Parts: sequence; structure tokens; C-alpha cells
Amino acid sequence: MDRTVELVGVPMDLGADRRGVDMGPSAIRYGGLATQLEALGIQCTDGGDLVVPGPEEGESAANREFDGTAKYLEETRIVCERLRDRVREIREAGTFPLVLGGDHSIGIGTANGVADRETGVLWFDAHGDLNTPETSPSGNVHGMPLAAILGEGIFADQPWAAVPEIQPSNVALIGVRSLDAEEKELIRESEIHVYTMTDIDERGSITIVREALASVTDETEQLSVSLDLDMLDPGEAPGVGTPVRGGVSYREAHAAMEILSTEAETDLAALELVEVNPILDEHNQTAELACELAASALGDTIL
Repeated sequence: MDRTVELVGVPMDLGADRRGVDMGPSAIRYGGLATQLEALGIQCTDGGDLVVPGPEEGESAANREFDGTAKYLEETRIVCERLRDRVREIREAGTFPLVLGGDHSIGIGTANGVADRETGVLWFDAHGDLNTPETSPSGNVHGMPLAAILGEGIFADQPWAAVPEIQPSNVALIGVRSLDAEEKELIRESEIHVYTMTDIDERGSITIVREALASVTDETEQLSVSLDLDMLDPGEAPGVGTPVRGGVSYREAHAAMEILSTEAETDLAALELVEVNPILDEHNQTAELACELAASALGDTIL
């Protein structure tokens, strides 16, 4: 990483079904992210946190929890537009945006902020994030961001959400082990590259990430990486919004990030860390792990 990294926090938990991930940016900062990056010789600045509406704010707040079958969709739009604009400003200044979440609904804002040209996306997650307001069993928008970016369902008509510069064939979903029925159907019918935990068990994380990286950068000009900490097994990362047993190990996660740093031939446009929930964490270990993984993605190696 030869650019200055700018941290931007998004203390957002409206997309989730439990409170706590709004404290994720603070926990990651406390975990020593800036110090680790500076130890690599990377200049790091902190742009602070975006303002996020609270669930109690706004006119007729008592009646705004649901927009159709998506909770707080209007508030999510406001936050994602703010993040989109901030990421664009950071990139226009020649610096690198490192986004700290917050629930994964903020991925919509990051993607819209970087996609000024054809963009490949690596999406590390235990979940598909491919529900729409029409298909979601919970109405939680943190289960919809990838569908929104790809313009699925009602998101096709939402200019703040859908990103034409990101095509399904240029997206790889890695670490998946929890999918709803409608998500499975969408995946079978789409060109998204999906690598489940079974694939990682059979072939190894390094092989999978190399293949995914090649797939999403073959016809694109840049790469964006979204890392949901629930990709890891809860034994490694207990403090996440929606833990799912059977995730990747500490070393598998680091190996994946190191491959991004050493083998990606396409320009890295942004990195985001999401779903750290310090309320559920143990001694801030998940936030500290997020810091370590970000450092690996940006150049830290064992030797």
C-alpha cells in the first residue's frame, strides 16, 4: 500500500436484528488498527465517523420501522448515500478508504463510492446477503446488501443501491455456510462465483481465494473487498452480529488476506470491515483480529 489510508467509521446497526455493531468502529480503532498500519510504513489518518440516524429519530419515528418488508430502509439509504459521497471524496484526494462498520448494509454505500469503473468484488461472509425486501424472512437490511448492489428485486429501481459497474460475474462470495432458500435459488440462476465452506474444506482457502481473485478481476479495472468478520468461526471471532458455526480458522483468514496483498494484479479500490459487535466479544479479540486481517490485506506478512 503506497497510498495514505483514511479510516471512516459508520456506527450503523439499523440493518441488523440486535444492537451493538454500531460500536464496531470504536472497537476496531481501540484494537490498534492505525498503529498496525503505521508499523508497516503506511500513513494512516482518521476521518472520524459518519452521522447515523437513530431508530428513534425523525418524523413519525414510531411508524418508520418497516418500509415494506425492509426495516429502516429509508435510514439505510441516507447512511449509504453519505458513505458513498465520503468514499468518493477520499478516493478523489488520492487516498485509500478503509471503512469500519457497522452492520453489513453499509456495503451498499462503499460499493457505490468506488464503482466509477468496472469493479470486481470479493465478499467474505458466512451469509449470502442476497435477500431482497420481497424475499427476506427477517426484513433486516444487513442480509440484503449484495442483492442491492446487483440490482435484484426492488433495488433495480433504487439508484442509491444498484451499481451498474458491478456485474454478477465479477462478484465472488467466499466462506458461505448459511443461505435462505430464495438466496440459493438466486445463486443457481446467477453468474456469481460462490465458494462455500465445503469448497474451502475440500480445496483450501489459498486455492479458493486465488481462483476467486482471478475470476473477479479478469474483466475489471479494480477490486473492492468486503470482509464480514462472521466469515470466521465463532471460536476465533465471537463478537460478530450473526455468528455461524463452522467458519474459517485464524490462519485461513490471514492466508486469504495475504493473497490479496501479494497476488492481486488489479488496483485495490477499498476495504471494509463489518459486523464487529463488542457487546458479544471477549476481551475485544474480534476487533483486534479485524485489525490484523486489515494489516495482512494491506501488506503485512510473516516474513
